[in-house]
Formats: sequence, C-alpha cells, structure tokens
Amino acid sequence: MIDPKLIRSDPDRLRQAQLRRGADPALIDQLIQADEDRRNGIAAFEVLRAEQKKLGKQVAAATAADRPALLAETKALAERVKETEAGAKLADARFEELLLLLPNPVFDDVPQGGEEDGVVLEQIGTPRDFAAEGFAARDHLDLGERLGAIDMERGAKVSGARFYFLTGVGAELEFALTQFAMAKALAWGFRPILPPALVKPTAMAGTGFLGQASQDVYYLPADDLYLVGTSEVALAAYHAGEILDAASLPLSYVGYSPCFRRESGSYGQDTRGIFRVHWFDKVEMFVYCAPDDAPAQHARLLSYEKAFLEELEIPFQVIEVAAGDLGLSAARKYDCYAWTPSQNRYREVTSTSNCTEFQSRRLNTRARYEDGVGPVATLNGTLCAMTRIIVALLENHQQPDGSIRVPAALQPYLGGRAVLQA
Repeated sequence: MIDPKLIRSDPDRLRQAQLRRGADPALIDQLIQADEDRRNGIAAFEVLRAEQKKLGKQVAAATAADRPALLAETKALAERVKETEAGAKLADARFEELLLLLPNPVFDDVPQGGEEDGVVLEQIGTPRDFAAEGFAARDHLDLGERLGAIDMERGAKVSGARFYFLTGVGAELEFALTQFAMAKALAWGFRPILPPALVKPTAMAGTGFLGQASQDVYYLPADDLYLVGTSEVALAAYHAGEILDAASLPLSYVGYSPCFRRESGSYGQDTRGIFRVHWFDKVEMFVYCAPDDAPAQHARLLSYEKAFLEELEIPFQVIEVAAGDLGLSAARKYDCYAWTPSQNRYREVTSTSNCTEFQSRRLNTRARYEDGVGPVATLNGTLCAMTRIIVALLENHQQPDGSIRVPAALQPYLGGRAVLQA
C-alpha cells in the first residue's frame, strides 16, 4: 500500500496516477472521505474516553447520596463509548479496505496506455533470415515433438489443457537452463533460496496478487493456501514483520520454484505449445533495498536479464510497460521480448518491476536507518521462465534438419553438446 499521508498531502498526484493507469480517480475521493470519517471517529472516541475517566474519578470521590446518579451517568456514557469505538473501528476498516484497492502510483514518466502502448527502449541482436538460409522456420511445438522434448497430448491426458511433459532433451534443457541461471545469479551476488509454492493469504495480499489479480490464482480452500504464480510472493513475504539492518541492504535473493497460473481471460490465446501454460518453473531475482536506491537496483536487474538473453544468443527488445498494463504493485516495469520466428514477432519472456515501498508497507517489512525505522523498497526480476525461454531457444537456434544448435554459454550444462537432436 502507499503511505496513507499521501491521501491528505498530495491527492492530485494520486488522481493523476490513477488516470495514467486508466483507473477511476474517484477512488481517491472515497479514500479522502473515509480518512476523514476515520479520524473523526477516533477523535470522538478519545473525547468520550476522557469524559469517562473524569467521571470515574468523580464516582470514586462522591458521597453516598451523589453516587447513584453518577453511576447511572457512567453506565450511559459507557454505552456511548462502546458505540463510538465500534463506529471508529468500522470507519478505520473501511479506510483500510479502500487503501488496499489503490495501486502503487506510477512514476510520472511511465508511458500512458495499455498492453499495446509499451515503448521499445532498445533492440539487441538480429533475427535470422530463414528464407535466406533456404528453409522455413518451424514452431517450437513441431521442433519439440520431433526431438521428443515436448509431449502436450499426454500432458492434457494427465492434467488437462495447457499442461505438458518435458521429456528427454526437453527435460535436460530445463535442467541446463536452471543450472546456468543459478550460476549466473550466484556470480552476480544473489543468495539462492528454494521457497514454498504454497503461501498464506497474507503473503498474496501483501504482494498485490489478490483483488484485481485473484482470478488468475489457484486457491486451496480446505487449507486456506494459494499456489504462487511467481516465487516473488514467497520472497517478498520472507522478511514480513521484520526490521532489517539498513547496513545489510541491498539484500539480493534468487529463488527457483514452480509457478501456477489459471490464465483466465487468455482463452483462445497461445493455445499451441508451451508458451502460455498453467504451470511452469522459474528462476526469479528479488531485492530489498533502501527506497532511494530502488531505481539503481531496477537498472541492475534489467542488466542481468539482458545479459542472460544475450548469452543465450536470443534476439530481443527491451520494452517499458505502459501504465495501464502494470500490476497493482509496480510503479515501473521493463519487459524483455524475445524474437519468435514462427510468429514473426517479439514475445514477452522476462520482466522486472520496481514496487517501491508498496509491498513492504503491506507486509510490514522495514529497516532501521540513521534517522529511524522506515519501509524498504522491493524489486523483482524474472531471470528464466523455463517454458518461454525453451520456446525462444528452439525456434531461434533450429537447423534445417530439425536439430537445435546449443549456444556456447549453455553447452557446459548439457555435457558439452553443441547440438540437440532426437
């Protein structure tokens, strides 16, 4: 959540941020009214409590003749105090409810618009000209089935649509990518973590994945637990309720976990193959830092994502995501889109978000700075979403006979093989 003081000190900024997201600025006016109701309720309760204490002292000092009337007055006042306290609590709960609906205010220079309005910041690598090489590019599923690497039919038989098996060299490729990604992250100073894939509602709400995003989440009602769509959730909740040593910041973690997404609203999109699926594994970077260090840490995460794709020799674009396409928690996000030959376009494979203090305020994660205790900033960045990177590798490094050239950086993790074939 945001700093509640902004509701009173800078409501116009919040209204403008809502408009940039394409969201309703009326929420700010509702929050202003709820904040006023909350503060008035607290003030009224405190006045009555003071009267109650004063009256209590009068009862203690009263004569026998005066005491019955004072006791009756005390009883009536106690009821008023109880009612006022209940009203104050309801007003406070209403304010908190509305505050949880408010997205993180986007930075002023984030582009406006929706999914199609992201801005291309740079393009790295040159897509292959398959026509010039004398053959037509196959898509990843055709290549994967020829290699015995992807089995969609049995995935659907066992688990339903948008599930799959990675078999043979497909499974080897994921293991290789995992080792490569973790080795890179360790070299960059990240601490490895294997987080749980099931989390409590407080972790999901704290990271902004309930509310508008809840329709995409798998929930286990019998256990009151959620399956994570990204290890960001568990990594963000890792230090929930803690006060960190500011001298230890930034804290850089890299997690590996399965990710589960219902992909509601995407029916009919990317139904072929493993680009958009209900389950995949992912290596995720996560950083806790001082708020004024967040922009530099965001640039750092993006540089690592770019370096990873460059070493895999995949052409890609860096996109600044438009405000209307940001999730609840992000104030700014960069995506990397890999070239997909079979579709003749770039598709998203990684993202990195600066969530400023939004998640840490919800999760009560703070640090002890020189000038006192305050919230930290949190940032996340996908290093390797396995299925999408496998799609990019198969399609960009395919050869005329259907085999796959292995980038030099990945060869040590595949037994030194330069080519994958059936």
